[in-house]
Amino acid sequence: MRPLLLAALALALCGPAAAAGPEPRGCGRHGAAPSADAAARPLPALSGRVVDLANLFSAAEERRLAGIGESLEAATTDQLVVVTLPSLAGESIEAVGLRLGNGWGIGREGLDNGVLLIVAPRERRVRIEVACGLEGLLTDERAQAIVDGIVPLFAAGRFADGARAGARAIASILMSDRRRPRPWTGTAS
Repeated sequence: MRPLLLAALALALCGPAAAAGPEPRGCGRHGAAPSADAAARPLPALSGRVVDLANLFSAAEERRLAGIGESLEAATTDQLVVVTLPSLAGESIEAVGLRLGNGWGIGREGLDNGVLLIVAPRERRVRIEVACGLEGLLTDERAQAIVDGIVPLFAAGRFADGARAGARAIASILMSDRRRPRPWTGTAS
């Protein structure tokens, strides 16, 4: 772990569901259950492919990040959301990641193919949360390599650059899987 920005990375949308909260879709979830206080806290609204609650990005950067997610989903059906949080409010980033992933339902039902890139600048934490449908492709080792690559950018205060590099790296790995069927596309004449 780097001293300037700890990288939390126990990729985990796949273990026992938290005792409080909705039953997760598809596969089971693992990780620590949120505290009763945390589970009672409302989730922020899922407003798009970029949820910048810490106000780290310009409108243009949000559009660029959203474009990476749109291209990924068009090519693979996988869903990527970049979320920044002003504070973890005393919760671990792992617990927040599980609450967001389960509560927002990132990824398509039955495919469990969602990914969250979570940045909490106040606590100097970053996490990649991967739904179990993608764990075989976006492994712990690959996700850690992505985090190791973007931590220096975040440590230098270059949040937009770090998020863009992380989103591109995630998308590149997920688009590299040629074994998965791609969605049909077409045009009308």
